[in-house]
Amino acid sequence: MSIFWCLIASVGAGVGTGLAGLSAATVMVPILIVLCPSFQGDTGAYQATAIALASDILGSAVTTLTYARNGHIDLKRGKIMCICILIMCTVGSYAAWLAGNVVLGTFTLFLTFFIGIRFLVKPDTSRKEGSIKGGKLTPLEIGVSLFFGLTIGFGTGFVGTGGGMMMLVVFTVFLGMELKTAVGTSTFIMTFTALIASVSHILIHPAILLEKWNVMLLCVVVATVSSLLSARFANRVNNRTVGIVTGFVLTVLGASMIFLHYRDALLKIALLKDTLACLGKLILYLIPCVLVLLLIRFTTKVPSFVFRKLLHMVAFTCVTFMILHANTWQAASLASLSIAAIAYPLLAAVEKESWYSSLFVEKRSGEIKNSLLLLFGMIAVLNAVSAGIFHETFPAVCAVLMWGIGDGAAALVGIPYGKHKVKSRFTDGKKSWEGTSAMFYSALLCGMLMMCFFGEYRLSSALLTAVPAAAAGALTELFSPSEYDTVTVPVMILIVLLLLQKIGV
Repeated sequence: MSIFWCLIASVGAGVGTGLAGLSAATVMVPILIVLCPSFQGDTGAYQATAIALASDILGSAVTTLTYARNGHIDLKRGKIMCICILIMCTVGSYAAWLAGNVVLGTFTLFLTFFIGIRFLVKPDTSRKEGSIKGGKLTPLEIGVSLFFGLTIGFGTGFVGTGGGMMMLVVFTVFLGMELKTAVGTSTFIMTFTALIASVSHILIHPAILLEKWNVMLLCVVVATVSSLLSARFANRVNNRTVGIVTGFVLTVLGASMIFLHYRDALLKIALLKDTLACLGKLILYLIPCVLVLLLIRFTTKVPSFVFRKLLHMVAFTCVTFMILHANTWQAASLASLSIAAIAYPLLAAVEKESWYSSLFVEKRSGEIKNSLLLLFGMIAVLNAVSAGIFHETFPAVCAVLMWGIGDGAAALVGIPYGKHKVKSRFTDGKKSWEGTSAMFYSALLCGMLMMCFFGEYRLSSALLTAVPAAAAGALTELFSPSEYDTVTVPVMILIVLLLLQKIGV
């Protein structure tokens, strides 16, 4: 199992280095000392840091070469920081040995996470007032370079961070470099800082080579290959794509590292533990669904409106699956809100990419992200009301399934066969009696099956409950604007189900 976590740590470190100039230690040190038993001794963190720095050497070198070949490096504007960092990293390495079992600083963990969010919000870092490559530094920029060069250099040796994330911030924010140039310049510096700090660690504690040579070799090879592949990818796509991918990688890595750092304390919080379990079950459900959807989308000629409804069905069934398997309603609702909070910014970041429109089918700009936000937010509220106030999870699940199946049937029947449009000043004139009827009968059938097999209803009670609920859903869908029926229809069905349950039907 230790080999597995070493591989995971090395791949993550390499991807972070190739895309964003992230030090291998930012990823590797927390994983090795938390998840690998062999690194949990008195000198475990020091050994993990040395291995991470050794992995940084070749990983940063191949990344630098890749970026340099594409003209993305600016040594003239980075030389002051380079000199300061090289001087101070040896001092920091010796100080780390005197301090004992040093662990990666929490500041770097949170910095990784928030820098990732920043790139998701604004993927393209190029600025009109950006610096001229190879231009002279202003007095203010010289002062910034000296200050951060000295502090980053000491931190590189002391904590083993490599300084990549801090250099990325300094180069892009304070020195005006665009992302690719900042990464190429920072990895050039990291190649030498990692070499100096790694050698210092090994000379101070030679047992690293004797005890962990096989782990070091594995991590160095895997991290180097991952860095090379990531760097080549970054230099073949535009700045916006690099920013999006970098933001996603840094956000995930940062969140993972923060969790690992505070794992023992966080897992003592029962609600958080249950919420993470819900999200884990959701991911296990989604993986095969997404693979099937991709296969359908790119290997068949399924009509666009049919594929839309397949996306729709995966979305509402995955959350109902999660609710049914949750330990508490609070965890299910929180997990649903977490999905909305994660999915919305990710979709907002990539919706302008060319492949987005070929993968998703939107009637209007922003429809997918807005629908997902409404869907998962609505399900969280429905579950909270049903289970939290009325102490019954089943009505919320039944309402969502009746709406989801009914809405899908309405589109699949109404779009190709809806010849008789519902003409009323309260409707949009696009919906048909055929589609509305399909929604009613499919929601009715779904409701009755759910009530009889999972809700322990008698057939007569199921019929008396499902008919008004299905009718309420169909009528609400008919008169609701299409952009809001994701909320209005399941809410109305739930209200009817709870009222009928209250009066004892």
